[in-house]
Amino acid sequence: MDLPSKLTESVQRGVAKHYHVDVPTVELQPTRKDFEGDITVVIFPMLRYIKGNPVEIGTKIGEYLQEHVAEIYKYNVVKGFLNLVVSDAYYLHWFDTIRTDENYGLVPADSKNVLMVEYSSPNTNKPLHLGHIRNNLLGYSVAEILKASGHKVYKSQIVNDRGIHICKSMLAWQKFGNGETPESSGIKSDHLVGKYYVAFDKAYKKEITQLEAQGKSRSTAEKEAPILLEAQEMLRKWEAGDEEVVRLWKKMNGWVYTGFNTTYTNLGVDFDKLYYESDTYLLGKDIVEDGLKKGVFFRKADGSVWIDLSEEGLDEKIVLRADGTAVYMTQDIGTAIQRVADFPDINGMVYTVGNEQDYHFKVLFLILKKLGFHWAGQLYHLSYGMVDLPSGKMKSREGTVVDADDLIESMSKTAKEISIAQGKLDGYSEEEKQKLYKMVGLAALKYFILKVDPKKRILFDPEESVDFQGNTGPFIQYTYARIQSILRKADFNVSQVKGKPGALHEKEKELIKSLQNFPETVLLAAENYSPALLANYIFELVKEFNSFYQQVTILGEADIEKKQLRVQLSKKVGEVIKSSFKILGIEVPERM
Repeated sequence: MDLPSKLTESVQRGVAKHYHVDVPTVELQPTRKDFEGDITVVIFPMLRYIKGNPVEIGTKIGEYLQEHVAEIYKYNVVKGFLNLVVSDAYYLHWFDTIRTDENYGLVPADSKNVLMVEYSSPNTNKPLHLGHIRNNLLGYSVAEILKASGHKVYKSQIVNDRGIHICKSMLAWQKFGNGETPESSGIKSDHLVGKYYVAFDKAYKKEITQLEAQGKSRSTAEKEAPILLEAQEMLRKWEAGDEEVVRLWKKMNGWVYTGFNTTYTNLGVDFDKLYYESDTYLLGKDIVEDGLKKGVFFRKADGSVWIDLSEEGLDEKIVLRADGTAVYMTQDIGTAIQRVADFPDINGMVYTVGNEQDYHFKVLFLILKKLGFHWAGQLYHLSYGMVDLPSGKMKSREGTVVDADDLIESMSKTAKEISIAQGKLDGYSEEEKQKLYKMVGLAALKYFILKVDPKKRILFDPEESVDFQGNTGPFIQYTYARIQSILRKADFNVSQVKGKPGALHEKEKELIKSLQNFPETVLLAAENYSPALLANYIFELVKEFNSFYQQVTILGEADIEKKQLRVQLSKKVGEVIKSSFKILGIEVPERM
């Protein structure tokens, strides 16, 4: 039994003995830093069951615990708080049990607890941008956190490879491209397609202006611009299977996929299964027909099919148009069902999609529940806020989006400039430096985004993110490298020895207590689908280690057992940093 559970039962027995009442719950919390103690029993909630002075009640319970719980050797009462001091022997024994556990804090996968996590889901008319980076980093890290908490996880994305926006890039390339290819232009393939999406928008706006000059209203001009009508005709041809249009579509989408894969590799994310909208956009129509028979949906006079969610506080939602064509909701219903058909062991799904789609997913999940799918109760929308830069909001049609590739490259450059200015990489070969610049730059980018609660909007500042001090990825990387330096300099086999000093230094105890919080943090991060909980735990652990490093002697300690313990503690902190950062998709350097 763990210590909190043991204390809870002992407090309940002590209360029953002294006051002859049962308290159903016991509130425990970490003792505040400005008081002596490790664990605090909060007395105030007990006053509903016990009449008396909270200090006297706390004192009686403290005496009982000191007598009956071997791990408690001292206590003090401050108002309604019973502060318990846990013995050094308990912490030393606990540390000894996890000291050599390489999988400490990680839960073995349970084949009965299987989730699919969807993320990225880009359009094939432009390269990935800063918003996609947050999506990818959140989706990937949540998938890894779920794995670390015992789930089996499939990572997937649905590529939005059809529609009018794709035809706009295709048409612009036909009109203005002169046969340009990624090879002939030297432009990264997805960037080349994005270039023609911007070119379409420029031509479209020019035609709107010309039509307005001819006396047409703005709204009429927007609908009647010739280039838009051509794009709409191209979409109709694609849907009809026109060979020339489909051939062009395959060629330009192929360029985009090649570019996307390069970006994914550089960003360090991957997928187990890819779905394409061109394959899934007709899915769900048969499900709608089945739902009509069951009374889940209803047909209006014009032939369109709807669902009424007014009892759930929402409104009516269309699922099939009057002409029988599908809407996005239809497609999403069908795709969800298809995924379970492809992976029958799935019992839940996580959708990583921006918060502008909150309503859509509320409706989708309700529909799937009403259709009777057993896994529909385990669907979660990982909703997140947008990412802004100090320069303002991004607009892909105007070509002002911050491309993911450009941002990744610029982060490496920023890491290089700051590293050179601070002399962090003196003595490294040029090859080692380049590798570290990329590693540090990516850590800065990923950690800055992941440390923020997913629901919050982010103002991303590249220079702030690469700071080697404070709550940043490079600061944590630097601490890890410092620990590896300690281990290299140790004059004994760190993996074999263990120190058994008679008493713990205050900083040793605080570090062990921080390490104890790791498993719970992983589970909380999984339960809340929040990488931020894990990221900020690592920062707090690193702060605790640096305080330990500053206030105790490690390699210079004369007492061999104390030295061995301190090196072992350093080693375990390093392992937890590495394990946590791996879950978040961040690498750590052995030297820095």
